[in-house]
Amino acid sequence: MPDFGRGAAPRPRRTDPVVEEAAELLDHAAVPGMEASRAAGRAMMDRAMSIAPARSESRVANQPGFVLHAWPYRETSLILDVFTRDHGRVAMVAKGAKRPHSALRAVLQHFHPIALSWSGRGEVKTLTRAEWVGGVQPLSGEALLSGFYLNELVLRFCPRDDAHPALFRHYLATLAFLGQGEPAALVLRGFERVLLQETGFAVAFDKCLSTGEAVEPGLDYVYQPERGVRRAQPSDPSSWPVVSGQTLLDMGQDDYSRAQTVSQSRALMRFLLHYHLQGVPLKTRQILVDLHQL
Repeated sequence: MPDFGRGAAPRPRRTDPVVEEAAELLDHAAVPGMEASRAAGRAMMDRAMSIAPARSESRVANQPGFVLHAWPYRETSLILDVFTRDHGRVAMVAKGAKRPHSALRAVLQHFHPIALSWSGRGEVKTLTRAEWVGGVQPLSGEALLSGFYLNELVLRFCPRDDAHPALFRHYLATLAFLGQGEPAALVLRGFERVLLQETGFAVAFDKCLSTGEAVEPGLDYVYQPERGVRRAQPSDPSSWPVVSGQTLLDMGQDDYSRAQTVSQSRALMRFLLHYHLQGVPLKTRQILVDLHQL
């Protein structure tokens, strides 16, 4: 796991057209609790910031986090959706971050490990400090697209103010693997599994939930939505992928050395994500599919 240590500010990096397309799609993606358009989003933030609930002001200092999404707010500021270790997703306004000489401009970038401090009473906090702390190799090309895919998954599956420290650690590790050039399709399978388990949309892959029996490598299974793993039956819907017990055991260990595990885990994760998103497509995933990466 990379350390959140101090380091020099990273150099700006160039992006290619397909990465810019992914970023543009995310700018228009529906985020839970937000309107799809930027104008509606800004109006919502105006209301949230002007009507403070009757509760004490919270202050958080030096919280490890990453920017998941950012969009313009008024003339000089940004609204951020950040993923933090101990507080989950948090919405906050970064005042003055769009000014040409703002120190925040180089810090509030996707996939930069940062230490965040904020305060506020309402749903939308006020960013008071952000410091780049290093520890992750910069992403580029298709690895950068995979990073945007991770962000879209967290935005879709994690509600605000719901901490998932184990998922945060896995997010950090996944970025590190991508930065080191590990195969994106295999690294992403592990993150998808942890995401579904940590957010309550999936249970253990190594035993049958209804019977408590351990999964056996030589038998065939299905993952029944809302219920978990069970033995495959002739009457199962054709849309349910049939996977071997070996595949399920390999997934639990993040072992994708077998070709069958690679193909069957891809089909299973596509099925589960599609089901729990109620058919709403993941925009960045489609780009990666088009590039034959997933």
